[in-house]
Parts: sequence; structure tokens; C-alpha cells
Amino acid sequence: MSESSSKSKSLNLNPAPTLQCKDLHEYLKSRSPQFLETLYNYPTICLAVYRELPELARHFVIRLLFVEQPVPQAVVTSWVSQTYAREQSKACEALSELSVWQEAPIPGGMPGWMLSQSFKKNLKVALLGGGRAWSMSMSLEPDGRARDVSFLDAYALERWECVLHYMVGSAQTEGISADAVRILLHAGLMTRDAEDGSAVITRAGFQFLLLSTAKQVWLFLQHYLQTAERRSLSAAECLAFLYQLSFSTLGKDYSTEGMSNNMLVFLQHLREFGLVYQRKRKAGRFYPTRLALNIANVRGDGGPEFSLQGAGAPSGYIIVETNYRVYAYTQTTLQVALLGLFTELVYRFPNLVVGVVTRESVRQALRGGITADQILHYLHQHAHPQMLKSETGGIRSTSLLPPTVVDQIRLWEDERNRFTYTEGVVYNQFLSQADFVVLRDYAKQQGVLTWQSERARTMVVTRASHDDVKKFWKRYSKTS
Repeated sequence: MSESSSKSKSLNLNPAPTLQCKDLHEYLKSRSPQFLETLYNYPTICLAVYRELPELARHFVIRLLFVEQPVPQAVVTSWVSQTYAREQSKACEALSELSVWQEAPIPGGMPGWMLSQSFKKNLKVALLGGGRAWSMSMSLEPDGRARDVSFLDAYALERWECVLHYMVGSAQTEGISADAVRILLHAGLMTRDAEDGSAVITRAGFQFLLLSTAKQVWLFLQHYLQTAERRSLSAAECLAFLYQLSFSTLGKDYSTEGMSNNMLVFLQHLREFGLVYQRKRKAGRFYPTRLALNIANVRGDGGPEFSLQGAGAPSGYIIVETNYRVYAYTQTTLQVALLGLFTELVYRFPNLVVGVVTRESVRQALRGGITADQILHYLHQHAHPQMLKSETGGIRSTSLLPPTVVDQIRLWEDERNRFTYTEGVVYNQFLSQADFVVLRDYAKQQGVLTWQSERARTMVVTRASHDDVKKFWKRYSKTS
């Protein structure tokens, strides 16, 4: 018997989505307790974390907020009926993961819970007032060039779409900063081409483009915070400043007086990304945009999504017909580029783009890492209001999209999932049929046999079990 050196490679034709947009809870859960302790020195962060907690966990926090000694865990358990034991377990787990409370011994050896001192102190400040005054809220002289909400929305959209245009390779990439490019590369949304060194989009980048604007911004900022230390910035201070902005008022100007040099640098980066508007670098005031205000509204559970277009213009612009034709009433080159990721564009007019959903266009998107659910979600999210009135055969569908198109896109994705590739080791060239049967039966008994052909005296076992099967064969060869 010989072991073939050729091994079936593990091929993943339809990789699972690798892009994860963590909400604040998931992001902080991945950080160290020391980072969280530093973060809880900022009242705005404490308030943001409190809002992200499960309802029962918020109840526990309020009941313990003014208690200055550990409370027995048995007492905390008695606050909730046994009917809701699962909810209580999740609440306690969330509070422990975020270091909101810690176990504290009670005289007599009973285990107890006690809120983190820094979290308790600063949550009181956020809820009841007090502490240091927010330097940004200092009164300013009336701005002679005050900016209204519509201007700020247009500015934020222009700056953010500049980043997205760069990702899709559009010609409209003027003004993108080197910092933004570095973050896209660090996040794995883009990579350097091996031949000419130019930045090209990755599979994760394709998935990023189909996220809502709010999730795109939050994911982008998460990777910015990961590289903050390289810029001599404090990630905790930057995150606290972001959440200060999320509690600001849209259309109101704020002062830069009292901000440290590091925060002024961070402010300029936010200006480049479109989260704040500042007329010039040395201006003593700035205006937060809608991108910054919606940082606290990003949730990973499919909550309400935010779009800059929702501030004035209707966000729905796509009509999908049962013949797989897609009509997009848009003049935005970015939206046209996004549509081209999974459709074959046929016609282009000044305010209308016509495309067709084909097997090849969908397969190309699947190869790029986009899933069928993401395609359908994008079409559903941007469906034209006229789609609400459409009916198929007199029967209202649960989806705005034609069922034939939905089913076909899913079937094209399923085509790529027909085969499962497993890495393994081939055993063949057995000297006798008896030797083959013995080894085959052993592999089958261990549950590691992937394939076998008794006629060809060939079998394949999983790669992880190769050493064990090999040892068994050596023992059997010596005794036979």
C-alpha cells in the first residue's frame, strides 16, 4: 500500500461573508478591560454603553447605581422571575463582558456584584449632570457664514462618496486623503495589485459597498481606531469624541477651544471623511454632519438604517421587473457602479440606467464575495415607491421584488454550493484485497472515511485523521 502525495485541496467557491460590522457592544467586548476602564472615564461613552445594554441589564444598572457596597448575587437573581431566567443570564453576561460590573466578595464569603467605580461615577454625570463642562458647547459669536442642514448633508455625501468612488475605481476620486486610502488597505477592503501596485477592491470591499451608509462609516471608523496609536492618538479619547458628536445637534456649530492638539488632528481627519464640516483648519468652530450624529444608531440586528438621501430626496430609485430588467432612476455614478456589480448594464441615459440580471452577472458578483441575500437586500432597500404598488398575478408578495427574480438569484447562488471540497489523503496500491478491507473498515469505524472504491482498492481519509490511520496501518503490517 502506498499513500498518494496528492491531496484534494480545500476549495471555497462561495466563501462565507467575512465582513462583520460590529455594533458598539461587540466592538467593546473585543477590547481589553484596561481599555474599557480608560473609556469609562468619559460620561458620553458610559451613556452610550448604557443605551446599548439589554433592557434587563439597564434595569440592574439603575438599581445598583446609588449602592456603594456589593450586592449579593442571590439578591440580584431574586429581582427577576424564573420565567425570565434566560433574559437574566444574557443581561448578566452583557454586564460582565463590558466590565460594567465586577464580582466583589461580601463578608461571609457570599459572591456579590458591584458596578465599576468609573462607570458608576460618569454615568451619574451623564444622567444627572455635573462634572466638567463640555468645552465644545461654549457659546460662540454668530457665524456670518452659517451652514444649514441641507448644505451639511450635501457636504457629507460628497466627502463620503469620494471614498466609495475610489473603491469602485471611478474617475471621481479627487480629494480622497492618504489616511482614507491607508484605512481601506488596513481594513482589507482594498489591496495593492501585484503588478502595478495600484489599489484594487477585495471581496470584503464588495460586501462593504452594499452596506448601509451608517454601517459603512462605523466599520471604517473601527479600523481607524485600530490604527490610532500609530498616529500618536488615544483610541479611547477618539471614540469618546465620536460619541460626543453623536449627541450634538445637527446644524449647530461647536467650538474647538480647549481641544488638545491630538483632538484637533483627529478633527481634521473627521473633516476629510465628511463627519464634520469646517470652513478652514484654523476656524474656531465646526459643524457635525449627519454621518457623525448617526454613529450611535448603528446596530448589528438589522435595526433602522440611515441614508444621506433620506434627509431630503427619496432613497428608492430601482424598479425590478419579472423579465430580470432593472431600471435605476439615478444620475449618481456611484449608484450606477454599485448596480454594475451584479447586473449587466445595457443602456445609459441622463437620468436612467437600464440593466439585466443575468446568470453571469450574478456569478461574477458571487465570485467577488457578494451573497444573494446582499444583492436582494440592496434591491429591496432601494426599491422605487412604485414597487409598493406592484402585484404579481393579483397576489401580494411578502417581498417588494418579483418572486421569479428572487428565486432565480438564490438558485444561481445554490449552483455554487452543490459540491463540498474536503482536504484529504489518498491510500492506494494495496498488495491484497484483505489489506484494503481492513484499513477501509478501520477508517469507516473511526468516521474519517471520505470516499472508497473497492474495485480500484483506493480510499480517501480526512487530512486530520491521516496520522492516526497511518499508525494503525503500521501496527497491522507488523502483526500480519
